[in-house]
Amino acid sequence: MIIDFHTHMFPHIIAERTVKKLSECVHKKPDTDGTYEGLLKSSREAGIDCSVVLPIATKPSQFRTINDFASRYLEGEIISFGSVHPASPDYKAELKEIQAMGMKGIKLHPDYQDMYFNDIRYKRVVSYAAELDLIISVHAGLDPKCPDDIHCTPQMAAEIVDEVRPKKLVLAHLGGNRQWDDVERLLAGKDVYFDTGVIFESMDTEQFLRIVKKHGSKRILFGTDSPWAGQKRFVDIMRKMPVSEEEREDMLYKNGKRLLGL
Repeated sequence: MIIDFHTHMFPHIIAERTVKKLSECVHKKPDTDGTYEGLLKSSREAGIDCSVVLPIATKPSQFRTINDFASRYLEGEIISFGSVHPASPDYKAELKEIQAMGMKGIKLHPDYQDMYFNDIRYKRVVSYAAELDLIISVHAGLDPKCPDDIHCTPQMAAEIVDEVRPKKLVLAHLGGNRQWDDVERLLAGKDVYFDTGVIFESMDTEQFLRIVKKHGSKRILFGTDSPWAGQKRFVDIMRKMPVSEEEREDMLYKNGKRLLGL
C-alpha cells in the first residue's frame, strides 16, 4: 500500500487557469492537469492507493466553495481535506462544519494566507482543530510565491508545537522547505509529523537520512505535492532510499493509514 499525503487538484471550471498561474509562480511544468481525473490517473500509474488533497482557502470568503468541493471526496483513492482562513471570525464554526462534513483534516498555507504561522490567529485555529481531532497540514519553509519572506519557518513551527501541542500537526516539505539545517536543529525529534512533498528534487539524500534517523520514521509521511512533482518518480525514489523496510513502510503508508484511520 502507498499513501500520498500531499497532493492538489481543482474544480474543472478553474483547473486550467489555476495550474497555469501556479506553474508560472513555481517555475515548474505541472505533472497533471490539476483535475480529479488527472490526479487519479497519475496515482494509479504510480501504484498509489490513496492521494490526500490539500486545498487552500486564500481568503475567508472562499470557505464555502473550497469545502463544498472538498466534501465530495471523503473516501476511496482520492481523499480531500478542507481549509479555513485564520482571519475568519467564524473559524470555530467552520472547523466544526468541516468535521461534520466528514473530512479528516485541514490545510493551512501561511504564505498564500498572508500571515506568519506564529500569529495568535493560527495558534487559535490549530488549537481548536486539534481539539476536534482534525489533522492539520501546514506548508512549511520557502515558497516560490514569496521566497524572501518565509511565513512558516522552523522557529515559528517549533513555537506552535511547544505552546499548542497539537497531536496531528503535519509540517510539509520535511518540516521546512530548503530550511533543513534549522529543521534538524529545532524540529527533528519533536512530536510533529513531516511530509516529503517535493523535497526529493532539491534535498541532499544524506541530510534526508539524518532527519529520518533523528526524527524517527514513524513521524514522516510520504508526499509528493503533485502536480508539482511526479508521483511515480517519487515512489521510485522512496523505493530505492537506503532505509530499512520497516522505515520505508512507515513512511509510505503505515503512518498515513494510522492518521487517516483507514
